[in-house]
Amino acid sequence: MNEIQETERPGSERPGSERPVVLEVKNIAKRFGGITALTDFNLTVRQGDIHCLIGPNGAGKTTVLKIIMGLYPPSAGRVELNGHNITGMKSHEVVKRGISIKMQVPGVYPDLTLRENMIIAAQNFVPKKDLDAEIDRLIKLVKIDNLGNPLVKNLSHGQQQWLEIAMALSSHPNILFLDEPAAGLGPEETQFTADLVKELNAQGMTILFIEHDMNFVRAIAKQVTVLHHGKKFAEGTLDEILSNEEVVQIYLGKQ
Repeated sequence: MNEIQETERPGSERPGSERPVVLEVKNIAKRFGGITALTDFNLTVRQGDIHCLIGPNGAGKTTVLKIIMGLYPPSAGRVELNGHNITGMKSHEVVKRGISIKMQVPGVYPDLTLRENMIIAAQNFVPKKDLDAEIDRLIKLVKIDNLGNPLVKNLSHGQQQWLEIAMALSSHPNILFLDEPAAGLGPEETQFTADLVKELNAQGMTILFIEHDMNFVRAIAKQVTVLHHGKKFAEGTLDEILSNEEVVQIYLGKQ
């Protein structure tokens, strides 16, 4: 198995409680008919966190992100961003409030060029006179400025993922959501993505992400929340989570 380098990973440090809370999810529940996807779920993300949600398939991780983003209404509970209630807001309103998301499957426009994709993402957030310069800044930030301006369908899966991260950053979010950013990537692309996430965080971006690749989680996560059967099962630093025998049993299926 290819290991991702863990240079400068701060995951063994417990985040300080003095840092401001950016996002707070309070007692969220979600039911789809007779199926309960989430029950009494709570989550706190502080400024500067790289906070990871992990858990088996069907644990409720993506449902959490979709409720926060306004894609699903919660059945109960409350979501606060920077102390303001955003529960039930439409997704475009949530984005304007300061949250942006890159979903697992790239949401790019394959028959348009790289820059045309960036224009679509940025045009509602950047003055027209500044658009070209801001696109240049963002594609350089995610290190795809060497690709030219190809049709997006000619980019690799990894390059499309990095483009979509740049698109998500065009709204200048306070917090960036990443849904399985390492999915479908080879070892070098995964390392590149881990380094990119750490660099964005070092520049001040707060990040909440879902991931199954534990090498990737090990490389970047500062704080980890484990979901199981729609409930919070454990939470702590990565070292604390990896030393939890019950969490290991969940992943190995020894329940």
